[in-house]
Amino acid sequence: MSEGGRIDVQLLRVLYLVLQEKSVSRAADKLGITQPAVSSALKRLRDLTGDQLIVRTRNGMAATERALSFLPPLKQALDGIDRVLDQTVQFDPSTTTRSFGVGAPDYFDAFFLSNLSATLRREAPNARLNVRSLSLDIDFERLLEEGDIDVVIGNWPHPPEYLRTSRLFDDEVVCILSDKHPLAKNGGISADDYLRAQHLAPVPYAGGVRGAIDEHLHSLGHRRDIRVALPYFHIAPYVLTTTDLIFTTGRRFAEPFAKILPLKVLPAPLDFPPLRFYQLWHERTHESEGVRWLRERIAALVKQK
Repeated sequence: MSEGGRIDVQLLRVLYLVLQEKSVSRAADKLGITQPAVSSALKRLRDLTGDQLIVRTRNGMAATERALSFLPPLKQALDGIDRVLDQTVQFDPSTTTRSFGVGAPDYFDAFFLSNLSATLRREAPNARLNVRSLSLDIDFERLLEEGDIDVVIGNWPHPPEYLRTSRLFDDEVVCILSDKHPLAKNGGISADDYLRAQHLAPVPYAGGVRGAIDEHLHSLGHRRDIRVALPYFHIAPYVLTTTDLIFTTGRRFAEPFAKILPLKVLPAPLDFPPLRFYQLWHERTHESEGVRWLRERIAALVKQK
């Protein structure tokens, strides 16, 4: 903090994250500093503002009414500072201490996130990677807009038009099922078999939007009989081993599980188009050298498969 009661940029960041997270520990983790350092900064901010800012409640911590009024101007100020810094300070992955935020379905666990983590540890050893799993409870468009995450990866029949988009890869649609399933012995699944069967499916991670599989079926005038909907992709293969359900997904997800579990991967009927995966980012980070570096690493990693 400088003379005359003015607040330095680090205190602004502490204030914004403490109010947003309503947690000293989570704010410290995002800032890459200790909890005592955040508590000390919070005490100085309370002295400056004459307000408690964040108080204990029965359900945890909550921001005061006055503190909540600080959030919009704080966000605007920090966004402006970050834009200036991005333009004046050259990004160097070997020395950066910034936190990168990525939103992705757990579909990517098997072949992608471990490699991305390894890349950051090797090329940006002082950086942090925070991965948010996509679900109906996560408003990824808001998180991109507010800067909580830098990039979102996923497949959509129609990605949001106002976000920046880069195509990553196409994946063949297949069916995965127990190797004891009657259809597994046929060597293939007909369209009639598929529509008569009972299915397992992931819960969509965009509210009010059909996933790519159901969007294609809808276009053909069909609807599958989904008996189990799961919030996590990686649980699906284990459920398949003990049920007569069929899971329709991408080959890149299915094959690693078929190698370690009693499952069989079969071509999908009904001429499903490939699953098309994108990375999305907000206009506010389009010119950021750090986020551009992250997007380039993501694009390079998916091509290695």
